[in-house]
Amino acid sequence: MPRHRVLTEFGMGTSLRRQDYTQAARRALQDALWHNSINMAELFGQPKEAMLIDVEIAVQQPERVDTAALADVFPYGQISITCGFGGLDIPRPDGAPTVIANAAISVSFDMERRP
Repeated sequence: MPRHRVLTEFGMGTSLRRQDYTQAARRALQDALWHNSINMAELFGQPKEAMLIDVEIAVQQPERVDTAALADVFPYGQISITCGFGGLDIPRPDGAPTVIANAAISVSFDMERRP
């Protein structure tokens, strides 16, 4: 069956003092998810486990994000997380930057398009 994207959400998260890129990414995911309550699976007559969830994280040091640790943000669905360059490291007077992560979450289903 063809894959159809039905939703895209965006979020931003920070690690103010610890330079924790994984925590900033987690907060970006929570920002995207916690602002809505969309029942996509029910809307399309699909089980929640059938949700194909593609996550893109952007930070200045993508190699410092533990993508496996982020999957537990999602209570169901088939999760795929990638991390690339983006976000911001904002210099602070003490030399340790504030880390800003951006996240995009896309939800798709394998289903036939209905007229």
